[in-house]
Amino acid sequence: MPFNIVLVEPEIPNNTGNIGRLALATGSTLHLVKPFGFELDDKRVKRAGLDYWPHLDLHIYESLEDFLSQHGSKNLVLFSSHGTENHWSIPFEDGQFFLFGKESVGLPSSLLTSHKKDLYKIPLYSDHVRSLNLANAVGIAVYEGLKHIQ
Repeated sequence: MPFNIVLVEPEIPNNTGNIGRLALATGSTLHLVKPFGFELDDKRVKRAGLDYWPHLDLHIYESLEDFLSQHGSKNLVLFSSHGTENHWSIPFEDGQFFLFGKESVGLPSSLLTSHKKDLYKIPLYSDHVRSLNLANAVGIAVYEGLKHIQ
């Protein structure tokens, strides 16, 4: 399995559906951390993921604490606009966990503080853009990682 894609409190169903399709296409596992800004049976999730959703390796957690209790000691990579290192300096390894925060505010500051050494950003080259679309950011990270491990 190449990577574990972790969405912490995703808010936009279309993003989650598209990321689910990406996870399946890359042989990655999708981890969703509640609360969600939508219901998983939302038609927009299904439409974005098309008929691929039933084939997805999907794990759901009741909270960030629940996820961290199971995977907190594993190889975590956090993506945030607050990162100081660019994503291409990540020492990519098979099976890493890529954590992405909710679309409106990103990952919780407590997580960013406790994992400073694991924090990376995808660079932006315009002062007029605060962040990338979540599905685009996940795609950039996963395919950059695949380039390094294959």
